[in-house]
Amino acid sequence: MTAGLDVRGICMEYRSGSGVTLALDRIDLSVAPGELVSIVGASGCGKSTLLGIIAGLTEPTAGEVLVAGVPVRGPGPDRGLVFQNYSLYPWRTVAQNVAFGLELTSLKKAEVRERVDYYLGVMNLRKWAKALPHQLSGGMRQRVAIARSLAVEPEVLLLDEPFGALDAQTRAMMQDFLRAVWLQMGTTILLVTHDVEEAIFLAQRIYVLTSHPGRVKKELVMPFPAEREAAIRRDPRFLDLREEIQSSLLAEVVEV
Repeated sequence: MTAGLDVRGICMEYRSGSGVTLALDRIDLSVAPGELVSIVGASGCGKSTLLGIIAGLTEPTAGEVLVAGVPVRGPGPDRGLVFQNYSLYPWRTVAQNVAFGLELTSLKKAEVRERVDYYLGVMNLRKWAKALPHQLSGGMRQRVAIARSLAVEPEVLLLDEPFGALDAQTRAMMQDFLRAVWLQMGTTILLVTHDVEEAIFLAQRIYVLTSHPGRVKKELVMPFPAEREAAIRRDPRFLDLREEIQSSLLAEVVEV
């Protein structure tokens, strides 16, 4: 099941002895059910802070987040969150890691095993079901983390720089893999990344944030079909979008 996500007027302030720092200022954005949307911005623009607010891990100073029209009041199974650093339990096997969230539900053991097996299949991990995280490559560990989030069947999947720790080749492979899984599952996805090419390749829309404080600077609709191949990176429209976004981000860095 998928649902839409709405972020309305989100502000985030931090108070200290030296005064008030405004990290996010009146952020408005939306993700339609089944849509893949990306947020890009320069370092320190508040991307991860915003994702933490959407996940319910941080309470904003002002504004609200809604999933399927229902206000977010904290963490919940309707939102899955995947971090850059995998966050796997090293003492649990791949299958046990994927099962973790399901063990906290009312599902019977047979239902948990069935769902774990299904998502191991989706992520092409079945033959590694009994392996421990240290026996896996970085890309495979991230596939386990994504499978764990998908297994609880969240309405929205939140990805915070999910491929940032991977080498360039593995990163490209994981981008292809994520797009294939999204096309298969139809999950609503919000992706935070600093990689402009990654955002253009994966997303249907992109929100570009300003720096200090983070505001929505522009919203761009990608002029490409849902099914994309690596060759699209050489499309003149792709190159123009990359230049437009990178120039916009560079202007933010220069202004700071």
